[in-house]
Amino acid sequence: MTAILATKAARRRGILFTILLVATVLMMAFSSNPTVREFQNAVGFAFRPIQGALDSAAGSLASVAAAIVEIDRLRVDNAALRAENDRLTTEAARLEEIRRENDSLTALLQLRAGFDFTTTAASVIARESSEFRRLVVLDKGTNDGIEVGDVAVAAGGALAGRVVEVGPDSAKVVLLTDAESTVIGQLTTNAATGEVVGQLGGVLIMSQIDSGDVVTVGDEVVTAGIDLGVGVRSPYPKGLLVVQVVDVRRDSNSVVQTAYLRPAAPLDRLETLLVITDYQGGLPPIEQQPVDCGTGGTLPQGEQPCLVPSASPAPSRVASPKP
Repeated sequence: MTAILATKAARRRGILFTILLVATVLMMAFSSNPTVREFQNAVGFAFRPIQGALDSAAGSLASVAAAIVEIDRLRVDNAALRAENDRLTTEAARLEEIRRENDSLTALLQLRAGFDFTTTAASVIARESSEFRRLVVLDKGTNDGIEVGDVAVAAGGALAGRVVEVGPDSAKVVLLTDAESTVIGQLTTNAATGEVVGQLGGVLIMSQIDSGDVVTVGDEVVTAGIDLGVGVRSPYPKGLLVVQVVDVRRDSNSVVQTAYLRPAAPLDRLETLLVITDYQGGLPPIEQQPVDCGTGGTLPQGEQPCLVPSASPAPSRVASPKP
């Protein structure tokens, strides 16, 4: 049975082989026939537009696929470039902030080198700016030697204000523009004096200037630092830059004139201040305040000193602030 099946399979393969051989011979014979060749050329010519269209469509599809791949790649690259640009922008802003802080600290160090006083640098950590109050809060207090009454100075040697409240690690400084701030100022041009007072809205005026003194727009005003002796002297050291005159109002019928001023320091944008910790200004304690011994009055227990005015104001020791 198996032999019969094998013989039939061999016979079928032989027949198939014979058919293929005959077909090949016939195709070779027909392909060399001029008529067949012309028929093939005619068919090829007839289908050539279709073939071209198919080739064009295939090319277009390939181009679309390539464009989609390229667009996706560009999208990824664009996202990467945007992220890198954001990183560089952030880094540039950080470096600019570091540079600005470094410039500010350098200016304060240069200012400290020009002082004969002991100072402590402190950063502004809070501020209050309203119609009624102008003050800042510092990040240092009694633990760093700061006390109530200490004077705060900004970069360039410009007076900023005085400490009015202090804790172990913080201090409040009332600025010159506060309505309760009053400083005796002195013009650098002719030594004329007047009261520099803060106003609502952050304006400064210098009042009580003798009408005979010449005040010009652009004149600078420094702390007068008046010293009356026997412990009575200005709350502010002499020679600290305060303001610059921006306008003058004169009244021909008045014996005084008023100047309008611009603070020398950007008081609304303070970031770091120097606090002078060893200047003793203002009035001494009540029991040490001098009295007029020429009135014939009785001194309480004879402990208070007599008031002896100085022959001339004695300026406190402070180096001229650097511009």
